[in-house]
Amino acid sequence: MEKQKKGNIVRFNRWGYYFLIPFIVVYLLFSFIPLIRTFYNSLFENYKSGLNQIGPNFVGFRNFVDIFKNGDMLKYFGNTLLMWIIGFIPQIFFSLLLGAWFTDPSLKLKCQRFFKTVIYLPNLIMASAFAMLFFTLFAGNDSGPINGLLISLKIIDEPFAFFKDVVAVRSLVGFMNFIMWFGNTTILLMAGMMGIDPALFEAAEVDGATATQVFFKITLPLLRPILVYVLMTSLIGGLQMFDVPQVLTNGKGDPNRSAMTLIMYLNRHISVSKNWGMGGALSVVLFFVTGALSLVVYKVSNGKKKDNSYK
Repeated sequence: MEKQKKGNIVRFNRWGYYFLIPFIVVYLLFSFIPLIRTFYNSLFENYKSGLNQIGPNFVGFRNFVDIFKNGDMLKYFGNTLLMWIIGFIPQIFFSLLLGAWFTDPSLKLKCQRFFKTVIYLPNLIMASAFAMLFFTLFAGNDSGPINGLLISLKIIDEPFAFFKDVVAVRSLVGFMNFIMWFGNTTILLMAGMMGIDPALFEAAEVDGATATQVFFKITLPLLRPILVYVLMTSLIGGLQMFDVPQVLTNGKGDPNRSAMTLIMYLNRHISVSKNWGMGGALSVVLFFVTGALSLVVYKVSNGKKKDNSYK
């Protein structure tokens, strides 16, 4: 009887592997094989010089050496990380704040569905269209609506060239990423907060814990898995930042390449200079950088648990 039962379980478990076959096939065709080919191409000198095709000539790891030798990659990595931080800090702050408000039954907020829909709407707009909107709003001439508004309010005397100022361009890119993604982050954090056992909050209230203590000692620790997920996915998305600064700066990353990101740099190698070898090398480096940073975030976020007693 036991053997028959084990045999039924084994046959039933096989269906799980059958359902995994489509995913494995798609992953191999569209992710794993392209990844191997990218690494293979990174070992060759292969670019266009005018109308002449140079290569492919095997050069080993010379492309990787050249990437770090000129210092451009480190500069663009700093740009990318800085603009991601500018957008992520207010994103996580407002998402936690709104999530706590929407999930607190004692506040009895009205029209919650309307507000949830409104904050999520920017996430549905194409990033390129969003960037074009901001490009038009902050145009550095008399026709720019923002400049016109500031002049009419007598805050400034003449049009301000937003796209020629380093701080302004980086702030705009970070602000746009914040606007587009904080709604999605809010929904994720709300789902996590609604999954916390209400008995924990009731027990904390009986013990005399304040709202601040409940948030930092109960809510945040129990939200750690979702916070780690949000942080890692946001970091990966930030390192792949492309469309917003590409449209906003016309692909140049000006002023002084202060808004040039890693993917914009990669795009210039592949689309502009047709340097497939350098593009492949940069892709491989970006892959390992993303993996390393994600691992660091995971290790730091899953360290030793702190004492959750009320102090």
